[in-house]
Amino acid sequence: MAHRASGRELEITAGGYRARIVTVGAALAGLTLEGRDLVLPYDVDELPVAWKGKTLLPWPNRITGGRYRWRDEVMEVPVNEHSTGAALHGLMGWVEWEVAEADTTHVALESFVAPRYGYPWALETRVEYSLDAGLGLQVAISATNVGSASAPYGSSSHPFLTLGGIAVDSCELTVPAAQVLEVDEALAPVALRDAGSLGLDLRQGRLVGDQQIDHAFTGLPEQGWSVSLRDPADGAQVSVTSDAPWLQIYSGELVGRRGMAVEPMTCAPDAFNSGLGLVELEPGHSHTLTFTIQGTPAH
Repeated sequence: MAHRASGRELEITAGGYRARIVTVGAALAGLTLEGRDLVLPYDVDELPVAWKGKTLLPWPNRITGGRYRWRDEVMEVPVNEHSTGAALHGLMGWVEWEVAEADTTHVALESFVAPRYGYPWALETRVEYSLDAGLGLQVAISATNVGSASAPYGSSSHPFLTLGGIAVDSCELTVPAAQVLEVDEALAPVALRDAGSLGLDLRQGRLVGDQQIDHAFTGLPEQGWSVSLRDPADGAQVSVTSDAPWLQIYSGELVGRRGMAVEPMTCAPDAFNSGLGLVELEPGHSHTLTFTIQGTPAH
């Protein structure tokens, strides 16, 4: 079988929703409601920019310097963003995952994280995408430690929310988070701040305008939260709902500000060094991150 840039494409539908999943990166390559894009799409023959739709594990976001200490041993993983000197988004974004299940409304992809220098733990991983006519797209990212030692772990996904590709500048963004992780010029964490002190208190919602955002948010409602992007011109909206303790928001300069990255995260950026939210996955134990993407049509 001929290989394509993003592997194999699978389509699922329910009600007015249509989703496209690709096997490279277990990624969400498209999601529409009544024909309007809810995430920035890409084609199976395309190399997506800016990690569009990718599954991020066994760490999300970054490891500063590509180096961390675990159980008194210094670990090093490859740096893949040399402008900031960081190891971004884990190990599985460019791996072709196997299709474990597929029907008209549900796709499950699986892969093995093999032990390697810098991350010497064995994980069995699974990503499930399920569409429901009322609830939208439900996503579950799971990992099981099949090795003999506890492993540091974190996960996320990298969808760019959009409302038909309009500029995010004209949209209203609501983020129910009280705290933001301040970063330096290389995007390395500095300190946890009140969101308002960094001009990023978005709990009441406001027009994005020309504000640039590339920050991790926390202080989210423990019972669950929803981040929404809304077009005030016609009332259309797209939202991400989860109970993840962290969330990355990026205003999408690399995609022409036509989409807003909203990334539920199990831990903070550079959690392998700071420990903020880091999962210690014991042998035989599993961890699952869940979130939903839902749209509201125009009036």
